[in-house]
Amino acid sequence: MRLTRVHIAQPLTMGAEVTLPEGAVTHLTRVLRLAVGDACIVFNGDGCDYPATLVSIGKREARLRIGEAAAVFRESPLRLVLLQGVARGEKMDLILQKATELGVQSIVPLWSQRSEVRLDEARGAKRLEHWRRVVSSACEQCGRAVVPDVVAPMALQGALAALDVHDARLLLDPAGDVSLRTFEVRDEATVALAVGPEGGWSPLDRDQLQAAGFRGLRLGPRILRTETAGLAAIAALQARFGDLA
Repeated sequence: MRLTRVHIAQPLTMGAEVTLPEGAVTHLTRVLRLAVGDACIVFNGDGCDYPATLVSIGKREARLRIGEAAAVFRESPLRLVLLQGVARGEKMDLILQKATELGVQSIVPLWSQRSEVRLDEARGAKRLEHWRRVVSSACEQCGRAVVPDVVAPMALQGALAALDVHDARLLLDPAGDVSLRTFEVRDEATVALAVGPEGGWSPLDRDQLQAAGFRGLRLGPRILRTETAGLAAIAALQARFGDLA
């Protein structure tokens, strides 16, 4: 029987007892109805799974005893950074969830000239916390033991300046001059993939991306929605250079 996996953002060592976060308590004890003595698996993003046993359950908290770490090998050899124009509500959640399942290494939400979503500082902090929960939940489901990083949303220009100089750089463009047949990735290179918001890239956005070395990747003749485009490109790149066989 497959055991439930739970992400806990704290150090884990064999023999230690840890207190579950409130959300995990609700899921394990009220939804799944696990009892004292039942087993699950926890992970903290260090690349290992830790077998664990419920040792106590209270009204609002539960404690686990941690077993011996077991290394998990589910990370793609292709390192992908997704620069994603912020999309509305559930669309952004879908992008983050599926990009995690498909093996991206990190996600950079972008504000661009045609972004349709705007958040003040307080709402932005809450949204970032929510996005990180979406990603960790996706890791629980898909078996990853390394949690992709999700940074705070930033302006396009700032995101471009923060990229590593050695990254291969692609932006999705139906009129692009790069196809999957002609694109090559150097060993150990990271691919930065830029996907526009619902309103698409503006001419200024395109100028900034091209000045930063981004080349247009053409997936086919159709124009894809933002929640489709990046996921299709990630899957195609993983099939060619990663671990989707």
